[in-house]
Amino acid sequence: MASHHFSPPRLSLRFIPIWRRHFLVWRKVAATSIIGHIADPMIYLLGLGYGLGSLLPQMGGTSYMVFLAAGTVCYSTMNSASFEALYSGFARMHEQRTWEAIMNTPVTLDDIVLSEILWAASKSLLSGMAVLGVIWLLGLSGSPLSLWLIPLSLLIGLCFAALGLVMTALAPSYDFFMYYFTLVITPMMLLCGVFFPVAQLPPLWQNVASALPLTHAVDIARPLMSGALPPDMLLHVAVLLGYTLFGFYVSLVLFRRRLSQ
Repeated sequence: MASHHFSPPRLSLRFIPIWRRHFLVWRKVAATSIIGHIADPMIYLLGLGYGLGSLLPQMGGTSYMVFLAAGTVCYSTMNSASFEALYSGFARMHEQRTWEAIMNTPVTLDDIVLSEILWAASKSLLSGMAVLGVIWLLGLSGSPLSLWLIPLSLLIGLCFAALGLVMTALAPSYDFFMYYFTLVITPMMLLCGVFFPVAQLPPLWQNVASALPLTHAVDIARPLMSGALPPDMLLHVAVLLGYTLFGFYVSLVLFRRRLSQ
């Protein structure tokens, strides 16, 4: 039985009805959900952008407001995917036992985990688009290349949804997620170039930041916001995809072990 836990994912199109089920549930509270997801990044963007930005010189040839805007899109998308994969995913898996009910149909656990990742990424895409819309309204970016932040938001969502589900598979209760946010999400927000350039960090922390997925997301987003193609874009995309596949497989193994006990 243990070898079954580590077998490759067996996927099918049966994840689509599960995704649709999540969408229909979310649609009832869509307006408040979207407002909730954009309120936090907007506070950072407007508060720090106008407040702290007035005290800072330009960064990389742009105003601090524009510099911060690209990081805010990535941070907002990361947060949205993480919250959905952690709290809502845990509720469906453990508290509401929605997964148990679904697995009584011709649907496998592999399809359920895939649908959770895709659903969390879908919600993060909406969050990223909402923040990007505000950025356009404020006139912080007029480049057509900034449209590429939309598929980038989806990729960031996939990455952090997959990583978040690893924590969901390990969590005994909701309180467990505070460790993940305190020890993983918040340090990434501070180290990965959202609020200041990674180059400002000591060399050791620059090396740490270069291994974190949010750094690679910001390194793609910031040039696009300014109308330039990101250097090493394929490398950054490959890192985000690598984290996504790693998180998906590890979370699937952990869920197989947890739900078979």
